[in-house]
Amino acid sequence: MAAGEWPGGHSNRRQACYGSVDRLRGNVKSVRIKSRDEAFSTFMAASTTSTEAEDGSVTSGFWALTLGSIGVVFGDIGTSPLYAFREAVASATEGQPVSRIIVLGVLSLILWALLIVVTAKYVLLLLRADNKGEGGTLSLMALGQRALGRRSIFLLALGVVGASMFIGDSMITPAISVLSAVEGLKLAAPALEHYVVPLTVFILVVLFSVQSKGTALVASAFGPVMVVWFLSLAVMGLVHISDDPSVLAAINPYYAIEFLLSHGTIGLVTLGAVFLAVTGGEALYADLGHFGRKPIQSAWVFFVLPSLLINYFGQGALVLADPAAIENSFYRMVPDVLLLPLVGLATAATVIASQAVITGAYSLVRQAVQLGLLPRFEVCYTSETHAGQIYLPRVNRLLLIGVMLLVLLFRTSSNLASAYGIAVSMTMVVDGIMGFVVIWKLWNFRAATAAALIIPLVVVDMAFFSANLLKLLEGAWVPLLFGAAMAVIIWTWRRGSAILILKTRKTEVPLEDLVASLEKRPPHVVKGTAVFLTSDPAFVPTALLHNLKHNKVLHEHNVILTIETAQTPRVDSAERVRMERISEKFSKVKLRYGFMESPNVPKALAIARKLGWQFDIMSTSFFVSRRSLKPSSQSGMPLWQDHLFIALTRSANDATDYFQIPTGRVVEVGTQVII
Repeated sequence: MAAGEWPGGHSNRRQACYGSVDRLRGNVKSVRIKSRDEAFSTFMAASTTSTEAEDGSVTSGFWALTLGSIGVVFGDIGTSPLYAFREAVASATEGQPVSRIIVLGVLSLILWALLIVVTAKYVLLLLRADNKGEGGTLSLMALGQRALGRRSIFLLALGVVGASMFIGDSMITPAISVLSAVEGLKLAAPALEHYVVPLTVFILVVLFSVQSKGTALVASAFGPVMVVWFLSLAVMGLVHISDDPSVLAAINPYYAIEFLLSHGTIGLVTLGAVFLAVTGGEALYADLGHFGRKPIQSAWVFFVLPSLLINYFGQGALVLADPAAIENSFYRMVPDVLLLPLVGLATAATVIASQAVITGAYSLVRQAVQLGLLPRFEVCYTSETHAGQIYLPRVNRLLLIGVMLLVLLFRTSSNLASAYGIAVSMTMVVDGIMGFVVIWKLWNFRAATAAALIIPLVVVDMAFFSANLLKLLEGAWVPLLFGAAMAVIIWTWRRGSAILILKTRKTEVPLEDLVASLEKRPPHVVKGTAVFLTSDPAFVPTALLHNLKHNKVLHEHNVILTIETAQTPRVDSAERVRMERISEKFSKVKLRYGFMESPNVPKALAIARKLGWQFDIMSTSFFVSRRSLKPSSQSGMPLWQDHLFIALTRSANDATDYFQIPTGRVVEVGTQVII
């Protein structure tokens, strides 16, 4: 899609959330888009501090980042004890009495799933596959394409699938997490059972409603609250392991293998429920750029993982001593007097987990827009000092609608558990496959060595994915439906944009030909600078042609501006601007941004002063072409896809807003194109 030649849109509509954009330009020193939770400015400030001194000693910045990672990275996986063990045992028993073999088998599966899927794959391996310090599915896709030295359709498809599944997960995580926490009220006061769903809906509505305010004020509390949560998990587990210390025998992988081999289909179904214990594990890699590898690794290995395992084993010992406790093995670990405080703490933890996923969705959508996978979305800045704190109203509304539908449709965390896991397991498979490309091509491993390293991990991921497929009719279709819808939107946008470029290319005029013609027969020249936005600087921007055709004037300085997205998260300011002088009156300027950066055209053009262009915003006019699209029976796409693409273009955010160009300096030229 041509930069500046934006179809549809609403040229006269200005969102209130952009009122602070001009103030942001003067205050923000750098623009960074973080991979998961962009609102946590408290911990972002700590990231500017080196985590290690020259003598190798750990500095205070390391501990700040470690605390921040506990509050952000591990919220999803950290709330899994609320339901994972209970659902896994329920899947294994199918209404039959709980047996020792089942408890030990489930615990052993959970233990080794956490060690293999999370620790080995993500903590020890993929955290090293950073794309200029950033992680996540789209970062890994871009890293793989750079390693191959070309754009790969296969890697692009994998990235689209992974991103689509993450959006599905972003809807399910808040629903199941908050539901499972509030369900503790049924134990404290059975009469409140009918209020579980309404209270869950209320909490989620409030959570999504405050997104536009930013989360910087509560960010500083996230780390300490989650530290208290994990310490509580460990203490609860330690207290109950003494109920039956023989539960520690589950450390032996024999119990996991024997359970799977002896239980057939039930074992595979149980494996799908066991996967609930590792959902959120992909967040460790997604948050790489936010906190750094060593803080995340340290927090996981020395604090989060031990706390989780101790709690799971404590639940197992409790159930061995009292099989009836499996009804809600987590909340049964505390006496009645502590039940309500635990419900409150669990609710806070699940809200934090949900917050991380929600803002992660904002970040992922922003990356997808920068990579050309989605139309431009309206972006609001919730801070005047941290441009990374963003809020996407349309994404927020869609997430809220999806979460509400899930809560009202499934009504309990047990029912919703059937829908959970398949999206995350598919994302993990995608990460593993793309990880192979990086290990092989970028790290220069032999193909056989890379395969030997990654294939066992992918096989485990595939086993979990296959197990989750068994729950397809029970609810696993929900994230697949969300993911499929997202994939269709991305596919339609990419395909429609390509067709649109081909259509307009037929009528475009080479820029060199126009410049030569204007030198021979110059039109009337007016003072000032005209900037024409385009995606292909080799051809004349439509807005320039229309300006010459209708106004019959040419500015004394004309800049053909192209905005390019690099395959790296960020671009150094020294490489931001490239200028090429074509003639006395014409120049080409290319602005390069990373796919996690927010384009700011006036700020970038100010850098051009060092290259000889005396840029003055008050004497510069930005010309933008706005296309109005009409469907055609010969577009190359089905009619339904034509209408979907046109709807996407009309709903897209205004290009001047997206590139942060002052509206008073913009001239829009309308054109109509039949696709």
